[in-house]
Amino acid sequence: MLMEEITSKEFEEIKKEIKTVIIPVGSIEAHGPHLPLATDLYTIYEVCKLVANKIKVLIAPPLYYGLCRSTKPLPGTLSIKGEILKTFLLNVLSEFYRQGFKNFFILSGHAGGTHKAYLIDTAETFIETHRETKFFVADIYQLLKPILEELKIPEKDSHAGEWEASLILYFKPELVKEGAFEDYPNFPKFRVVAEKEKYWSSGIWGNPLKATKEKGKILAEKLAQILVKEIELIEKEK
Repeated sequence: MLMEEITSKEFEEIKKEIKTVIIPVGSIEAHGPHLPLATDLYTIYEVCKLVANKIKVLIAPPLYYGLCRSTKPLPGTLSIKGEILKTFLLNVLSEFYRQGFKNFFILSGHAGGTHKAYLIDTAETFIETHRETKFFVADIYQLLKPILEELKIPEKDSHAGEWEASLILYFKPELVKEGAFEDYPNFPKFRVVAEKEKYWSSGIWGNPLKATKEKGKILAEKLAQILVKEIELIEKEK
């Protein structure tokens, strides 16, 4: 159930039967010339909707913004500070907790390492003072890895490439543009550099030319199944 679409009265009723809240987190970030800036939000949010069709769960209004480190200099990327991301989510979690919820899934369509670390730290911080709460925190790339292996999509394909373009072709085909090409970043190992665009100017990390709508459907449906199982597990725990 999408929280943004229900009334206050309906919300009060669903609290009696729904135990878990999913908070979708995305980013506004360059994804090459072929994918929309909100790709990370669209992919995870649409998967969450599939989950809600299979199991009783509350989908919170999504957070479009995330921490984008490597793509920050590229046109269209809007990155927020990790501290702001954490503070915002802690506030949202506190409000859901006040409303009676204790099981939380923070699911990110953006897989940046620093971004993900802040999401995990948010859960760690909240659970320190609310020990009865339960958290599942993951990004879409982590969750998809076993499915990518099944479809023979290489692990190095991780951003605006084959799997991500496939998901957008499935969910939002009207937003996919021409101009896709295969590319990979070449950041020097262990270095933090100022001119990031010098090492990754395209925003592509993989081969979107191999993307298909059919692959996107398989990825989406299998990911939804994985999440349903995880929700069932966390709700059964005492």
